[in-house]
Amino acid sequence: MKPGQGTAADRCRVGRAVVLLSGGLDSATCLALARRAGHECHTLAVDYGQRQHAELNAAERISRALGAVRHRVIAIDLAAIGGSALTSEAIAVPDHDPAAAGIPPTYVPARNTVLLALALGLAEVLDASSIHIGVNAVDYSGYPDCRPEYIAAFRALAGLATKAGIEGRAPQIATPLIGWSKAEIIRRGTALGVDYGLTVSCYRAAPDGRACGTCDACTLRRQGFAAAGLPDPTRYEQAINNPG
Repeated sequence: MKPGQGTAADRCRVGRAVVLLSGGLDSATCLALARRAGHECHTLAVDYGQRQHAELNAAERISRALGAVRHRVIAIDLAAIGGSALTSEAIAVPDHDPAAAGIPPTYVPARNTVLLALALGLAEVLDASSIHIGVNAVDYSGYPDCRPEYIAAFRALAGLATKAGIEGRAPQIATPLIGWSKAEIIRRGTALGVDYGLTVSCYRAAPDGRACGTCDACTLRRQGFAAAGLPDPTRYEQAINNPG
């Protein structure tokens, strides 16, 4: 699926929108696309108990820079159940391994389900017509809750589990990036004026947002900029010479 294309559900009717904003590259692009389409954007970041908060600070910066009407942060403690390198000190964040298979330890159990549920509640309160999430099924790390089948299931849930859905006004779930490569996302966001220097994607980001350069997220990001033929504005802990 190429930039500018998308499913019918992704081409949402213009109106008030809730945009899930993690502080990373993908969600920033998702917000820029929603703004470009003419939506009145309300951004939502979730403090889910992640080990580093640089991405939450980035989300606030991005929301302001891209002209969202209001930015909210909701706290929920997924660290209490653990099971992920992103929420538990007992599980190490691994370096990128191109030979690795299966679901990685950076998968956070139920995260996207929780995030989308919170966005669904906010959308109903705001009478928003759509929810936008930057999930991607191409340049991703094997997470089951980034697949088109999962999004389709949540779209069905949104129509069944809400007052708005029963009344035929369930917010649409927009996933405009789901079929794009990282390079396509970066090119489109750059064309829309996204400052990727404001974003944080690293799984081991320092408090000031500097990236480790070696985790899966850093590697996919770095490869994306290289494939897009664009300079990488990421601040790394140490110089990165190899884009692969």
